[in-house]
Order: sequence, then C-alpha cells, then structure tokens
Amino acid sequence: MKVIFSILLILITNFSFSQKVAVEKSTRNIKGSESGGYAVELNGTTESVSQALSRFLKDYGKTRSSGGVVTISAPVLGGMTYEKNAAYAAVKGDAIKASAWIGLNPSEWPGNDTEVLIDRIKDMVYQFGVKYYQDQIQSEIDQTQQAIDATERKLQRLVSQNKDLNNKLVSNEQDLIKLEKAIVDNKNEHVILLQKLDANKLSQDSVTNAAVQIRKVLDAQKEKKQKVN
Repeated sequence: MKVIFSILLILITNFSFSQKVAVEKSTRNIKGSESGGYAVELNGTTESVSQALSRFLKDYGKTRSSGGVVTISAPVLGGMTYEKNAAYAAVKGDAIKASAWIGLNPSEWPGNDTEVLIDRIKDMVYQFGVKYYQDQIQSEIDQTQQAIDATERKLQRLVSQNKDLNNKLVSNEQDLIKLEKAIVDNKNEHVILLQKLDANKLSQDSVTNAAVQIRKVLDAQKEKKQKVN
C-alpha cells in the first residue's frame, strides 16, 4: 500500500506541476573580468545542478573545473567549434534552487561578433535547462516504473499464494469430509461392538449355565457307576 500511495503521489504532483525553463541575460565576474552570457534558474541543489551541467558541457568542448568555474576550451557554439577560444560556466544557489550560467569574456574573442555568440549561448543554456528537467522527470519515471514492477511482482506472488491457499483449502475440506465420515463410521462400529459385547456376555452366561448342567449330569453318571455291584 505504501508503494501504491507513493506512485499516486508522484502522478498527482506531475499532473499539478509543469516545469518552465526561463533563460535570462546575465553577467558574471570571471577571472576578474565582466563576462556576458545567459543564466537559467532551476529547482534543485547547487550540487545536483553543477553535476548535470558538467555532464551537459562535455558535448560542447573540453571542460576543466577550478574554483567553482568551468572553463570550456574549443567551445562549440551554434554548431561551430572555436579552437582558440574559451567559454565559461558557473553555478550558484542553495539547497532548493540554483542558477546555471554560461558565457564568455568579450575581450578574449577579438575579431568575433560576441553579441551573436552570446545569443547562441542563450539557446545552449535553454537546452541545458530543458535537459535538466527532462532528466529529473525521467528519473521519476524510472522510479515509478520500478515501483510498478515491484507491485506487479508482489501481485503475482499474492496470486500464486492465493492459488496455493485455495488448493490447501480444498485438500483440507476433503480431509475434513474423510474425518467426519471416519467419525461416523467409528460411532457405528462402536455401537456394533457394544452389541457384540452384550451378545458375547449372554452367550458366555448361556454356555456357563450349560456347563453347570452338564457337570451335574457327569457327576450323576459317575455316582451311578460307583453304585454298580
């Protein structure tokens, strides 16, 4: 029942709450320089968002983390790889919400239209926000599926147990019928045995009386023999 309640709670929560990804332009002080970019605020701990961002950025360049800042070497922006440049990422927040930021330092990108590049980062940050929530929901789906699988296995065990109990019940009822019949047969046999005992006692009395009479006849015959002269 606890598992079923948990599943219902997750479903109710999912139906009543829809995640929205809102990206906003933001700057960060990276290595002492003002860097432009975009940030997205997410529901989650700073640690969980940081870990998710690190995994996400591996598809966008070579990453290295130091002092809470992730350096993305040879970043891929808008489908293009910039081999000699770098972008940056950082996360700040608490145990409830965290803001993930990705941006670049315009002074490190001479000869490039940094505004266009920053706009490309906007889409990148948005995609991260979407993926973060999708991964969270997928984790919930996996947990729910595991719970469903557990309840199905439990149900199968209960169905199997029910079958065994019914078989045992049928066997028990059959044994009960046999025992009840045996009790009836035993009572009938008891009555017959009592009748036979009574008949046996009557026969014993009759035979005893007959033996007494025969003994008297024998004694009389012996006495008669002795009187012969």
